[in-house]
Amino acid sequence: MTSSVLESIVEGVREDLAERRAAVPDAALRGLVEQAPAPRDALAALAGGRTDPAGVRVISEVKRRSPSKGVLADVDAPADLAAAYEDGGASAVSVLTEGRRFGGSLADLDAVRERVTLPVLRKDFMVTEYQILEARAHGADLILLIVASLDDAELRGFRELAESLGMHALVEAHTPEEIARGVASGARILGVNVRNLKTLDVDPARYAALAGDLPEDVVRVAESGVESEEQVRQYAAAGADAVLVGEALVKHGTPADALRAFRAASLSAR
Repeated sequence: MTSSVLESIVEGVREDLAERRAAVPDAALRGLVEQAPAPRDALAALAGGRTDPAGVRVISEVKRRSPSKGVLADVDAPADLAAAYEDGGASAVSVLTEGRRFGGSLADLDAVRERVTLPVLRKDFMVTEYQILEARAHGADLILLIVASLDDAELRGFRELAESLGMHALVEAHTPEEIARGVASGARILGVNVRNLKTLDVDPARYAALAGDLPEDVVRVAESGVESEEQVRQYAAAGADAVLVGEALVKHGTPADALRAFRAASLSAR
């Protein structure tokens, strides 16, 4: 079910999680969840991108590095970057919180949540209920669930837990089989990541090849491969409601301008 790359990442995630869980036991975490600000409606924020007169929705990512590219950018002030995203018309902000491979942290999530009014996605490798409670305690409105790293019971159970806390789940698939599993789990926001988990290669054409497997009644998200306006145009033409963009924005000198250009480019695909 999983690739060696994904397994390695998840192994590290579990080790780091054990340390955090020892510092903040489950009972204490549930108390923090009760004190967290009310969640924002990520589903509403991302829906309708296929017909939005301003173009597809954009989930803009706060991301320092990746396993495939190494260091992408010095993000000393994630809150400032997120504010630029909001100014540029982002519909949500994704914050990497995995530390070993991506250089993220829950502190980044806290900083972004305090600064922006947009829904915030905690982007991490979610393999336990504790992480979902942790996401809500730190103000997340949306979590990522990677089909390849979860069995069917976990996939459905984690989504239901997130929704019981007022959040939503972006369910990420890479293959037709994973899309079918995501649909069966009740996913309402379904993403296709065009990155190959085994090689880490990116093939933007993969989204169009798989788009026909996505139901009409889910929010469709194209993930990875956005380096130019043309790729956004391609994803929009294939029916994406939203695109998730990280590297192209964190490396851009004026990310707000890049965001506006991406949304405008998607209109020419209609």
